[in-house]
Amino acid sequence: MAVVPKRRVSKTRGLKRRTHYKIKLQVPVKDKNGNWKLPHTMNKETGNYK
Repeated sequence: MAVVPKRRVSKTRGLKRRTHYKIKLQVPVKDKNGNWKLPHTMNKETGNYK
């Protein structure tokens, strides 16, 4: 016999369970020139990667 759920899970309850799956945004950092930039990108002017 197959396993069957005891009761149906509503759409709202299913979505509530998935609320903590979020995208984390990158936090800007200051480079050597004092300009704000996103991390893990190369500076086109100086060629520095941070």
